[in-house]
Amino acid sequence: MNIALWIATALLAALALFGGITKAFVPREKLAASPGGEWTAAAGDGFVKGLGVLQILAAAGLILPAVLDIAPVMVPVTAVCWVGLMVGAMITHGRLGEYKFVVLNSVYLAVAVFIAWGRFVLEPFTS
Repeated sequence: MNIALWIATALLAALALFGGITKAFVPREKLAASPGGEWTAAAGDGFVKGLGVLQILAAAGLILPAVLDIAPVMVPVTAVCWVGLMVGAMITHGRLGEYKFVVLNSVYLAVAVFIAWGRFVLEPFTS
């Protein structure tokens, strides 16, 4: 189970890092023209960049605490925070009628729930 949790965590962290870098460094107008980025047209630059920074921090929070053995409980806490972020993303995409992105975000949400449950209950880093 530990290996499955590490794989899920690495995949979610990579996704968070890619999404965060995209939101933090790609101009909002270019994001608004891309598929799935239509929501950025109505959002402010600071909001989009702020979400990007949060996603980059989530990527770090999913990996670094366990690898460095500094407050490893932050891994499942970060996963729970990711669940909240995905709920917001699902609501936003649902309001825009982008249901394929709602489904995609629900998959990310499920992975985060698996990580949180696995690291809080099944295979915690500390006994």
